[in-house]
Amino acid sequence: QVQLAESGGGLVQAGGSLRLSCAASGSIFSMNRMGWYRQAPGKQRELVASITSGGSTSYADSVKGRFTISRDNAKNTVYLQMNSLKPEDTAVYYCNALSVRTFWGQGTQVTVSS
Repeated sequence: QVQLAESGGGLVQAGGSLRLSCAASGSIFSMNRMGWYRQAPGKQRELVASITSGGSTSYADSVKGRFTISRDNAKNTVYLQMNSLKPEDTAVYYCNALSVRTFWGQGTQVTVSS
């Protein structure tokens, strides 16, 4: 069983930056993929960025060039660096870990004011 805890959310002005962290209670080394999802009010949860165990990354078109996902296996932590934030990035951001099972964090709120 892996527990995920997100942190780093908050209120920021448009154009600003935030770095989200996802700390895992167990090893993330064996996880096939770690990802960040987000869900805005009235919208479906969407995959924002992911990183495989081999280090390959993938991004939603809406965040390419602005967000960067990284992982530190030694610290069992995944990060999401978010730059040039826009009001449409406002959402609850969830950490996800995928192996033979899927694990979710409780989410962290990101609010971008215009």
